[in-house]
Amino acid sequence: MEGGIVPNKPALPHHNLQAKTAVQQSTFLKFKPSAPLPPSPSQSFPIDPLIQHLLEISSDNEQVPSSHRFPSLHVSSSSQNREAHIKKHDEDFFLQFDSREDDNGAEDSQLDFLSGRGKTILNDIIKQPSSTLRAYLDAAKNEILKVDLVSILKGLELTSGWEKALILFEWIASNSNEEKPKLDDHTIEAIVRVLGKESQHSIAAKLFDAIPLEDYSLDVRAYTTILHAYARSGKYEKAILLFDQIKGKGLSPTLVTYNVMLDVYGKMGRSWKRILSLLDEMETKGFEFDEFTCSTVISACGREGLCDEALKFFSKLKSRGYSPGIVTYNSLLHVFGRVGNYTEALNVLREMEENGCSPDSVTYNELVAAYTKAGLYDEGAALIDLMTSRGIMPNTVTYTTVITSYGRGGKENKALELFKQMKKVGCVPNVCTYNAILGMLGKRSRSEEMVEILVQMRSDGCVPNRVTWNTMLGMCGRRGMFKYVNRVFREMKTSGFEPDRDTFHTLITAYGRCGSKVNVSKMYEEMVKAGFSPCVATYNAFLNALARKGDWKAAESVLADMKTKGFRPNETSYSLMLHSYAKGGHREGIEEIEAKVYSRHLFPSWMLLRTLVLVNFKCRRLKGMEKAFAELKRNEYKPDMVIFNSMISIYAKNRLCDQAHDILSEIRESGLQPDLVTYNSLMDMYVRNGECWKAEEILKRLQRTGAKPDLVSFNTVINAFCKQGLMQEALRILREMMEAGIRPCIITFNTFISGYASLGMFTEVNGVISFMVQHDCMPNELTYKTVVDGYCKAKMHEEAIVYLSNVKKADPSFDEHSLQKLVACVRENCQS
Repeated sequence: MEGGIVPNKPALPHHNLQAKTAVQQSTFLKFKPSAPLPPSPSQSFPIDPLIQHLLEISSDNEQVPSSHRFPSLHVSSSSQNREAHIKKHDEDFFLQFDSREDDNGAEDSQLDFLSGRGKTILNDIIKQPSSTLRAYLDAAKNEILKVDLVSILKGLELTSGWEKALILFEWIASNSNEEKPKLDDHTIEAIVRVLGKESQHSIAAKLFDAIPLEDYSLDVRAYTTILHAYARSGKYEKAILLFDQIKGKGLSPTLVTYNVMLDVYGKMGRSWKRILSLLDEMETKGFEFDEFTCSTVISACGREGLCDEALKFFSKLKSRGYSPGIVTYNSLLHVFGRVGNYTEALNVLREMEENGCSPDSVTYNELVAAYTKAGLYDEGAALIDLMTSRGIMPNTVTYTTVITSYGRGGKENKALELFKQMKKVGCVPNVCTYNAILGMLGKRSRSEEMVEILVQMRSDGCVPNRVTWNTMLGMCGRRGMFKYVNRVFREMKTSGFEPDRDTFHTLITAYGRCGSKVNVSKMYEEMVKAGFSPCVATYNAFLNALARKGDWKAAESVLADMKTKGFRPNETSYSLMLHSYAKGGHREGIEEIEAKVYSRHLFPSWMLLRTLVLVNFKCRRLKGMEKAFAELKRNEYKPDMVIFNSMISIYAKNRLCDQAHDILSEIRESGLQPDLVTYNSLMDMYVRNGECWKAEEILKRLQRTGAKPDLVSFNTVINAFCKQGLMQEALRILREMMEAGIRPCIITFNTFISGYASLGMFTEVNGVISFMVQHDCMPNELTYKTVVDGYCKAKMHEEAIVYLSNVKKADPSFDEHSLQKLVACVRENCQS
């Protein structure tokens, strides 16, 4: 019987379902849910425990005190030579040192260049903890001035690592205004060698920001090391200025110097003409291009999406008799991997093998990147087994690449499974792996698992780096947690991590999402002040902030400025422009980029075609979605669940059931499984078609899969029954919803009010509103408008006016202006 506790599906036609009168229904319909109302869900994200864990891991690594250092310097926290490790190293060395001592002091074949006094001083420095070394140097100044300090620096390089050498150098520099010690060319060359050998590029770059290098005449090798430090630290303008100074001093750059400058131009962007000019200069001076030259130039093309230029340069090399090696081939693979052009990547692999160049782990890593960039996640993961079968062990980069791609594709569980597999086979995760997983979980608000990952990092002895903090900053920005963005940034610097270019990009994006224009501008100014020149990623950070607001006019200005200054927008730039147009409702802009993609003026990458599906969905452009979806498959890219769900949703909204079921079949054929969003869209489709029982069947099917329906799922089915006037069934679903621990929202209540009002059951309407008020869910304008519309539909205009006159008494918080709008609506309806 209809309205029973467990009703059978009725066989009555649709028009008979609404034939029940209000009197008949009111005998058993009362809005009194039997299940207790679940508590309100917490809207806050537990960021505090995450920050605390991150701080604890960072605090495990003692920092070298910087109180007496140059203000611009700070020791890198990512260094492997932590104080604890250094201390043990020093003790071990000292024991060996003692065992070979005679009456004249320490002797070691490695330290024969030191005098006896020099060995004694070196020995004393080694004994000192880094935290008290500066005080020792001040106290023993007179003795220290009697030895060759360059030799002491060299001795520290051989015995105690770079940190103590740096402290000694800073001490020398801070006293260089005195007669002795004198900061000279040889001293600078010594510390350059020490820092370069240990790859302390950030430290070196900051150090030489504080020293006027133009006042010294170093050898070319030292200058090249400093250039490399600037390149690795993102201080490209400084590198270019120093390169000009080198040539101005009459020094002849070596092949390595030129290669470093090619790397500088490649990383700073918009420099293809400069690269070609530098190559011509190298040829004029008789330099033969080596593997590093070729791979650096090709990598520069990859960064700016210059696929044609890369192929042209590669072909020109071969025409001159150059035989590419594994590094060059891998660089070319990287070019195509960045845009997801796996077809060209496979062509490169084929050519490699035909020329007898055996692929290595880097080759396969680039192929994995190409597949995953094209949305072929499982194919990328399958390469892990292929590598193993060919005797090439997958490394951390391989696993991290696939884990990252799974995260981007919304396959977090597969990513976590692969992470477990990685550890099981003995491949040790590094900080990049952990950063990828933290970022992935952060996007999905899986905070408890993020804490577990941080705990694992600590137990594995994996030290958080700047990217870890950047990841946390990005997560706070995505969630609009403005105060936490500031806090994380502050804690990051407290932990010893100075912001790099990516940090500033993350902050620009984060503040943009939080709607803080002032802080966006401030971060850009600070970035430039810190010596980081803008690049494509900088512009993309601005575009990301504007895309969130749909400010497509401002986004167009940014894109135009980008092109004017010589930067070539990449697929991310155009993808963000598309999102700006969609958010701002500017269809002409979408169509303009569409035309460029379909005519191949822009490479139809997986990212761009995927974005076209999504932005057409936002604009409800069915034909545009279908064309982008067809083009995606024509290019042999694999749609992810976001694309599939968007297609099902648009078909559901247009009541195209057959097409929606075709997509459902494609999901299963592609090896994916329908998710919560899929099922919710199917429920919505049946609601739109008036098939409430089919909507409930989808809900039950979802529950049978083991997945948990959400608020949207239950609201959709409740809406289905309310639209058909089956209020008892709607109440049954409401009870199931609350028993599942899901609290009704204002949409739930408004749906019931709409159902009761359409049946003329205003007593029940008042019961719902009373229930809402009792449980701190205040009615909104739509609530009262729904009631008024119900009165008007029943031609009960006087009752509607009386009802509105009592609203203010029952709900003093309701806006007077909105109330008058509703009164005007009733009067207008009465006159029509």
